[in-house]
Amino acid sequence: MTFSQRLGPSFFRSTQDRVRALAVESGLDAVLTDDPEDVAYLTGFFHHPCERPVAVWLDTDGRCLLLLPELEREHAEAQHAAADLVSYPEYPGVVPPFAALGRVLGPGRRRAGHTTSITHQRLTAAASALSDVELVATELVTRCRYVKDPDEVVLHAEAARITDVMLTEGVRLVTDALATGGELPSEAELAAHVTRVGTGTMYAEHTDVVVVSMLAGGLVYAGPNSAYPHGLPSGYRLRPGDTFMLSLGCAVGGRFVEGERTFVLGEPTAEQRHFHEAVRLAQQVGGEAIRPGAECRAANAACLAVIRDAGLGGYLRHRQGHGIGLGMHEPPWLEDGDDTVLEPGMIVSNEPGVYVPGHAGYRISDSMLVTETGSRPLTSFPRSIEDCVIPV
Repeated sequence: MTFSQRLGPSFFRSTQDRVRALAVESGLDAVLTDDPEDVAYLTGFFHHPCERPVAVWLDTDGRCLLLLPELEREHAEAQHAAADLVSYPEYPGVVPPFAALGRVLGPGRRRAGHTTSITHQRLTAAASALSDVELVATELVTRCRYVKDPDEVVLHAEAARITDVMLTEGVRLVTDALATGGELPSEAELAAHVTRVGTGTMYAEHTDVVVVSMLAGGLVYAGPNSAYPHGLPSGYRLRPGDTFMLSLGCAVGGRFVEGERTFVLGEPTAEQRHFHEAVRLAQQVGGEAIRPGAECRAANAACLAVIRDAGLGGYLRHRQGHGIGLGMHEPPWLEDGDDTVLEPGMIVSNEPGVYVPGHAGYRISDSMLVTETGSRPLTSFPRSIEDCVIPV
């Protein structure tokens, strides 16, 4: 039996109704968003963003309109977009794109909330074409996306399963090279391998694969290169004694998960053990702090305190984590400046790390689902130093 990545019509009906209810509470007549993730969230239409506007108009009277270039019409129909399609011929167009939306809306004063990520150029174009509409900034759709629907959680869980497969197969590539006496892989070769595993698993086992910016893959780095938190894979070839990191993830149905583990090639030194164990303990404490009713900043403080107490505060470079959903990084933020209260159904990363210049970086990450009583990791690859040592 294959796994379908597409959500059904009932999901979009309930999602649109949730957004409408929040719009009414906020004194809005409609919501206008051109954020590609919002578009996918509200209608199920995934597209390649470019200069041609694609936007959703969702009003409190029950209409959901998807503005798009005519060349995308068949694409939206093939994805069963949950909206009435309003197309324009081309961009920039003899008639501006948002004018097509204005013709369908007709005259009448309205107050519409627009996404805060819209560019000044596009907001100006929308305001010019929709002259009867008062456009005000809102994060309403973003807030709605915080708590995942159970059908979304199913997609995240499948992405977590595949992420664990990618981690396992990344380690296998290294161990196979050691077993045969072959050359150890480079960071780039290891990254390409896990990417093939992730995408290959989806296309072999899923129907309706939703292609997004990063379907599967991640960051792979070893030795001193891993001391850069977001370093990119290079031609550096792994060698015995290295600390190396597999920072991987994938998106199923457009819903992301990340899973990261730090490995040691050969018997770890006392220093490597100290760094790894401090991060592992911080991640454990951080996971326990992720629970309903807790503020994001409190979870972050509890997590990072473990690293500071281990005398490694000088090697901290980032917060505990972030929200994850249709975006690999999205709010809320597990950081000292975010007082968002965690709720059941939220998914956040739990990824403390330390980065020692000239030596290596150590990071362990799981995507955590907030439950009614606490939280649980969606990814399950082992985390201890014993499980993350590759004998040489």
